[in-house]
Amino acid sequence: MPKFAYVGTTTEGRPVKGVERAGSRGDAEIALYERELRDLRVTEKKSVLQYEISGPRIKRDAVMHLSRQIGAFLRAGLPILDAVHSIGSEAENSSVRRMMNEIEDGLRSGERFSDCLERFPRVFPEFYRGMVRSAELTGELDTVLARLSKYIERDLEARRKIKSALMYPMVVAGLSVFVVGVLAVYVLPKFEQFFADLDAELPLPTRMLLGFTGFLGNWWWALAGGLGTIVLLFVVITRFEPGKYARDAFLLKVPVLGETIQYALVERFCRVLASMVGAGVNLPEALRVTTAALRNRVFIRRLSLVGEAMLEGQGIATPLARTELFPGTATSMLRVGEETGSMDDQLELTAQYYEVELDYKINKLTSLFEPIVIIVMGVIVGFVAVALISAMYGIFTQVDI
Repeated sequence: MPKFAYVGTTTEGRPVKGVERAGSRGDAEIALYERELRDLRVTEKKSVLQYEISGPRIKRDAVMHLSRQIGAFLRAGLPILDAVHSIGSEAENSSVRRMMNEIEDGLRSGERFSDCLERFPRVFPEFYRGMVRSAELTGELDTVLARLSKYIERDLEARRKIKSALMYPMVVAGLSVFVVGVLAVYVLPKFEQFFADLDAELPLPTRMLLGFTGFLGNWWWALAGGLGTIVLLFVVITRFEPGKYARDAFLLKVPVLGETIQYALVERFCRVLASMVGAGVNLPEALRVTTAALRNRVFIRRLSLVGEAMLEGQGIATPLARTELFPGTATSMLRVGEETGSMDDQLELTAQYYEVELDYKINKLTSLFEPIVIIVMGVIVGFVAVALISAMYGIFTQVDI
């Protein structure tokens, strides 16, 4: 049975604390109230092993469902405290349950919902917390939570598309490497021994393949060490700001891939900025938070200049165009929104437009990646097949001789 640590006071005002066993947090609270304890703060107590199993991370799809559920409860007229308590008590994921219990404790102590979310910056990004904070001021928390849920859902769907599109070529590559490894390690050495017994020379393709596998067998430690050194250098370099900027700039310049990344960042920029402006966040603050949410150093550095230009009264469309990171269509649509006073609507339309464009870019990238992988693996497997056939043909030749 789960254990729950509690802190409270007796009816005489004396502070008490301890551990209560109960089937759920609610059952523990009821049992403690029956013992005439008040001002309770009850938290689930976990063993070290349970913490290792459950882990502190909460996936984005869980955040999406939480946002949707809380928004639905609020639209139905349920207070935020009751909504959080209901979701926390029914959550199957222990990490989600502990997080909702902490949020509930914060709400009971008089904190705002956005203040409670500040305790979990890895779960709720800054733009999420900023939108919730603004929604609390405008009284549209249910609407904003539903909007956040839709944004996270679209983001997850884009990631699923990329993963599913890359799955087939990756499986083909993995199977090809496995087959080549089996043939090179177990089959070809048999031919080498057989030809040695005949005092004959192996065909050139077979000698080349055996030489390559022999090199890997003798020098694998050096290759592994060199690869490990390169990975370590990359990790160390990218821990510093110049290295991160160089990495992001390089990725943006890679053919096809760079354009796909650019469109993904433009779509996310417009989507997050539209959500924040629609939630009532002022444009300079919304731009700052949105820029930080992109995580691409090239975009972050150049968009910081856009914020400075906005404060100088230059608007947003023209400074965005000067960054040379946004396609002309995007800046034109935003200029219309700026001139007509419908910036949030135009941002949403721009995001929808580039969502479709991003799907096209992803399909183009995967359709290019798939044949490249298949051709490369086909050449490798074909060379191994030629080496085997040459060896077999060589056997017959030696026998005929």
